[in-house]
Amino acid sequence: MLDIFAQYSPEVAAVSLPTWVDLASVVVGSAGGVMVARSRHLDAVGFVGLALLCGLGGGLIRDIMMQVGRIYMLTSPFAIPVSVATGLVAFLFPQPLDRAGNLLEWLDIMAVALFALVGTDKAIVHGFYPASCVLMGIMTGVGGGMLRDVFLGEVPRIFQKSNLYAVCALAGGVVYYLTVVCFSVNKLWGSLLCLAVTIGLRRWSLRFNVQTPADVDLGPKVMRPVQCAARRVRVTRWRSSKK
Repeated sequence: MLDIFAQYSPEVAAVSLPTWVDLASVVVGSAGGVMVARSRHLDAVGFVGLALLCGLGGGLIRDIMMQVGRIYMLTSPFAIPVSVATGLVAFLFPQPLDRAGNLLEWLDIMAVALFALVGTDKAIVHGFYPASCVLMGIMTGVGGGMLRDVFLGEVPRIFQKSNLYAVCALAGGVVYYLTVVCFSVNKLWGSLLCLAVTIGLRRWSLRFNVQTPADVDLGPKVMRPVQCAARRVRVTRWRSSKK
């Protein structure tokens, strides 16, 4: 499978990533969902529901927005069963989740990285514009988590001050598009670079507590020089009138 992408060409851009990449993103996303379900002490329906939302929600939003190609969660024979199985296994055997420590943090950003990759790639395959490709990567990356928060009655994390959550998906999508489309690097290396940038940026933001700003108001800073310039004009006119 890897040799398909050994030499990049415009025709190869229309070749999707291997199907196991999509499935891996579903598994990781579903695992992140069941970690949240365990922390909230939900029932089996809650485990399965959050597994489906986190594992398949972002891809569903992407496919509805794109309106081309197939709806992945409905046409893949493995996506829904794997996600449901992840939720049920986690519900029946929860002790490994209790000993996982900061596993949720890692699963969360790994899911964002994988979803951003497959979302951007699908848009590239269908010939979307650069901004649209990146947007599809972002929506696939954060869509599942956004639906999870909405169903739990919380403000979605991407709308809150946080350690570069959606920004990581944005960076990963931009890097993948530039690498594959603009610099003609094969998709294998583009994928690895996308994952490295997304995960690395997230870890960097957590390590140094770099957060997206909130409650920003540039109005006073913008108006201050304008007011100073207006005063200078008035003073100049007043002096001119005195002469």
